[in-house]
Amino acid sequence: METKTSQQLAQTATTSNSAHQNIQVEDDRTGMSVETLKRAFADNLFYVQGKDQSTATLHDYYQALAYTVRDRLLHRFIKTGRTYYEGNVKVVCYLSAEFLMGRHLQNNLIALGIYEKMRQVVKESGLNIDDLIEQEPDPGLGNGGLGRLAACFLDSLANLEMPAIGYGIRYEFGIFHQALRDGWQAEIPDNWLMFQNPWEIARPEDSVEVKLGGHTEVYRDEKGHNRVSWICDRKVKAVPYDTPVPGYRTNTVNSLRLWKAEASEEFNFEAFNAGNYDRAVGEKMSSETISKVLYPNDNTPQGKELRLAQQFFFVSASLQDLIRIHLHIHPNLSNFHERAAIQLNDTHPAVAVAELMRLLIDEHAMDWDQAWDITQKTLAYTNHTLLPEALERWSVSLFSRMLPRHIEIIYEINHRFLEDIRTWFPDDDDLTTELSIIEEGADKKVRMANLACVGSHAINGVAALHTQLLQKYTLHGFAKLWPEKFFNKTNGVTPRRWILLSNPRLSKLITEKIQSDSWLKNLDEMRKIEQFIDDPEFCQQWREIKRKNKITLANQIKKIKNVDVNVDSIFDVLVKRIHEYKRQHLMVLHIITLYNRIKQNPSIDIVPRTFIFGGKAAPGYFMAKLIIKFANSVAEVVNKDPDVKGRLKVVFLPNFNVSLGQKIYPAADLSEQVSTAGKEASGTGNMKFAMNGALTIGTLDGANIEIREEAGAENFFLFGLTAEEVYQMKADGYDPMSYYNSNEELKLVIDRVSKGYFSHGDTKLFKPIVDSLLYDDPYMLLADYQAYIDCQERVSETYQDKDKWTKMSILNSARMGKFSSDRTIKEYCEQIWGIKPVKIDLEAYK
Repeated sequence: METKTSQQLAQTATTSNSAHQNIQVEDDRTGMSVETLKRAFADNLFYVQGKDQSTATLHDYYQALAYTVRDRLLHRFIKTGRTYYEGNVKVVCYLSAEFLMGRHLQNNLIALGIYEKMRQVVKESGLNIDDLIEQEPDPGLGNGGLGRLAACFLDSLANLEMPAIGYGIRYEFGIFHQALRDGWQAEIPDNWLMFQNPWEIARPEDSVEVKLGGHTEVYRDEKGHNRVSWICDRKVKAVPYDTPVPGYRTNTVNSLRLWKAEASEEFNFEAFNAGNYDRAVGEKMSSETISKVLYPNDNTPQGKELRLAQQFFFVSASLQDLIRIHLHIHPNLSNFHERAAIQLNDTHPAVAVAELMRLLIDEHAMDWDQAWDITQKTLAYTNHTLLPEALERWSVSLFSRMLPRHIEIIYEINHRFLEDIRTWFPDDDDLTTELSIIEEGADKKVRMANLACVGSHAINGVAALHTQLLQKYTLHGFAKLWPEKFFNKTNGVTPRRWILLSNPRLSKLITEKIQSDSWLKNLDEMRKIEQFIDDPEFCQQWREIKRKNKITLANQIKKIKNVDVNVDSIFDVLVKRIHEYKRQHLMVLHIITLYNRIKQNPSIDIVPRTFIFGGKAAPGYFMAKLIIKFANSVAEVVNKDPDVKGRLKVVFLPNFNVSLGQKIYPAADLSEQVSTAGKEASGTGNMKFAMNGALTIGTLDGANIEIREEAGAENFFLFGLTAEEVYQMKADGYDPMSYYNSNEELKLVIDRVSKGYFSHGDTKLFKPIVDSLLYDDPYMLLADYQAYIDCQERVSETYQDKDKWTKMSILNSARMGKFSSDRTIKEYCEQIWGIKPVKIDLEAYK
């Protein structure tokens, strides 16, 4: 690495001729020229990493590069914060237990517009930028769609120059790293902070204390009013870490503030001197557990307690932070709702309803009615599930033990709420039972979705069908009570990461053809490529790009799985969280169907396919883990059978995350979106696939419906029951065994599994899957099986017509403008948050 540091350049400058003194030299921290970037890169290696080229590792070079990029973000970051503060603007505060941001370096380079410059800098320094990008860990601070949606929303907020801050938890260990051992999922700790995180900035001066446990006491204040004091038995310090979130080619750099849990007293010196060494550090260990790991297994009482502690921890810290910021500018909190719009991303932060009330009435002496008015006007709630079992409910006994003041507040909220319902609907006792925040029974529960609905001014679903079903079923009573509260906000994804970063070849072609990169900030501009759909040269370029992307993924598959795949086969892909309702095992049944046909007639003409799975199962979810084993066991047999002759290949790529997704989505030919209709809230993987030219095979579920509407029904492979048909069939008494008995091909598939063909003769291994399908089948796989198989036949026929497939692929990409998260965020800003863009003017750094 031959670049001179600034120290070396300064020494050279002292001997320079005075005639050169008028030369303008860019600041090393903010300059954007190649020479300045090279100098800054060298400086950061030397002064930040403490290394030179003789000792530096690839990771040292990555860190130096990251700090070079971060320097250029911080100028904008600080000015953005100052502009919001001085302008006294309303800010959206996005509360989410998950933020699946993905790698930062490449994204930040394109946001700043210096990606190609930095590629040159790194190359001239004797390195490869792709090698450095691969050094960055992919922070697993989310489980799937929920966390990735939060990340896309932060990207769009900055891109649209909207004042915003994200709040969450700085998990020391994110979602586990998934390995496969004998086809089974193995969970390995995701130690993403092992080598520190160059993108975050610790802010210990903004730390707050979060209370837990204890009891409450009533007292009279100086005005003679009854007040309640929470006497906790434990305090945890919440320390914020800020990560800059830049907009694409804007000066706006918003903040993601993640909280780390620390002991309020790091070290008990008295206990240490008494020889009680465990007690001396016990509080520190206990406190740090709260932010230790994403989603601890809650199959135990201790796990449930830790999850609730996590949720309250980040909510309380965030609300205290917002109140502190507000009171720096305003004399009191009477206009808090005018300066902050707080979005609850699912029920994980729903305890914010009770905590905001506690802060307003207990800590800031506000009367109940005013506090309740402010709370409702400040909070809004996004629902992400139609599954009743996925709506969080906490035991009242646990809640009372951990949050004694909050259970009192919740009971008071519920009492007043139910009194109103009885007044409005005096003859409807069932409605009060349905809507009560407290679920009665032997073990009383706090219904967090009900609390969020009552305490928010807006409730939204995340796809048109999802919102309709929320109003009709899941949250029917609330929709009856407050129809004006309900909104639909169909999810979206950021085209910057999911097209520009993931598919640079396609991005370049689109920009060249429409002679502008405006589509990156307004995805509707992609429609302009439709005019080239009958241009043979353009169609050929489109096919070549897809094939090159498939080669890239094929090389990755070879590296990870040591399996050779045919890049001219259909890349048939299902990657998402593993869950029975998402029906990964329906795709496995299709694989076995094709395999059976080959075994019956080895010379049969079958269009070659490469089936690609990816996704993680929750550690305590047995059936999901068994589905992973099922897919891998079928892969083991199919991939080795000489009769198959390479026509079918099955691979399960472990540890699916944002970075792996960036390789998979651009390479896919077919996107599998096969959830049972009425079960998927929206989906966002379906959007990423379609944007990159994959065709969708799917049910009328979640956002599939709107994707089909936009792409055109003729460009979508539709199969399966509708949501209404699912509900009706279950009401009529669904009998899965009747499908097994009446469908010979399905029977052969199930029998091959049950006889142990894919489990080395072990007939018990997959018995839970077989029994579930034959005797219960809650997600209607057998009812949809034949329609799915028939639809897959249409897929194969269409794929053989390359011109037709290419045109369908182009139209899918061109018509996905609606599914940019920019559109979603604009709707939130206009209809729910009342947030307006704020221009950031960047003056020269001094």
